[in-house]
Amino acid sequence: MIYDTLGVAPVINAAGTNTRLSGGMMHPEVTAAMAEAATACVDIIELQAAASRAIAEATGAEAGIVTCGASAALLLGAAACMARLDVAAMDALPEAPPRAEFVIARSQRNMYDRAIRVAGGRIVEVGIPDRFSGAGVRDASAAEIAAALGPRTAGLLWVAQPWSEPSLPEIARVAQAAGVPVLVDAAAQLPPATNLRRFFEEGADLVCFSGGKAIGGPQASGILAGRRELVASALMQMLDLDLPEAQFRLPPEFAGNAAPERLPHHGIGRSCKAGKEEIVGLLVALRRFAAEGDAARSARLRARLEGVCAAMGDVPGIVPEITAAPVPLLLLRLPDAAAARAAEARLRGRRPAIHVNQGRLREGVLVVNPLALAERDLVTLGRALRETLAG
Repeated sequence: MIYDTLGVAPVINAAGTNTRLSGGMMHPEVTAAMAEAATACVDIIELQAAASRAIAEATGAEAGIVTCGASAALLLGAAACMARLDVAAMDALPEAPPRAEFVIARSQRNMYDRAIRVAGGRIVEVGIPDRFSGAGVRDASAAEIAAALGPRTAGLLWVAQPWSEPSLPEIARVAQAAGVPVLVDAAAQLPPATNLRRFFEEGADLVCFSGGKAIGGPQASGILAGRRELVASALMQMLDLDLPEAQFRLPPEFAGNAAPERLPHHGIGRSCKAGKEEIVGLLVALRRFAAEGDAARSARLRARLEGVCAAMGDVPGIVPEITAAPVPLLLLRLPDAAAARAAEARLRGRRPAIHVNQGRLREGVLVVNPLALAERDLVTLGRALRETLAG
């Protein structure tokens, strides 16, 4: 294996498609397509136009591009909301343009919204999330969001989670009344496959998806999809534009002759570029993801977890539970948080190291996520769990 020659030890990834664990593993059809793409050169803007057609078909959005991850898509989406097709504004970023504020419910803040600030945006928090602090039941309301909008508002940022408040339709109504776009961070909201279209149907103007999670594309890939004008702005702020202006043509997938009269400099999103291999790999993975269907995908992932349980066998005091979510999870409940943390540490100390999801250790629960598990590791993982938990 190539990692042996580099002195890097592979791990068993039962934590999920975490970037720190290098994401998941791609289907042979995806890796073959990437290898084939690497054997020829193409005009990247033509390839992104082809990607736009495929993304539009899958999502129902007007246009889309492939980026080097969901965080890159968030950065580009923010830049598009701030600059639109104003070349002077594109050239000025990250210096704040007249519209640089992104309004968000305080309860939806997270570490990833740094991408907004990197692009030159400023986060404006609204509401007091008493329902999370335990002080009450309230969160931000649509009326509070509306009151925070003003002449400096570039967009509304909404993080797609089942518990997010206000809801996206409420946010979209407020945004449409004020004439500002809604940028949705839906990086890890697939499956179900219906979410490819759902956020647009509920009023989003731009949506960011990760390509390297459940879609099964390259880890360094993502999707930014939405309104054609905004996607065109994002694309122009990512492309290599080092060519005579007379040679540049924006394909009709990105607004055609509605392009700016002159080219911007290399944009704030230049570091967000995706190579031909990532673009092709993501498109093949997206096609496979849409074709498989949620039921078949869930059954395939559940079979992996059942294989782990079969290899683990009976462990005194442990009753394995497989959830019925779109991505089924194996839950192993230990007596308390200390026992769970100790077991997780012992698993990481094995060779090969085994990483489980740490999201519920406070509850005394080890979580096995099947998305990044290799079939060859199921028996090894099951036996390691038995030895660790029985001990």
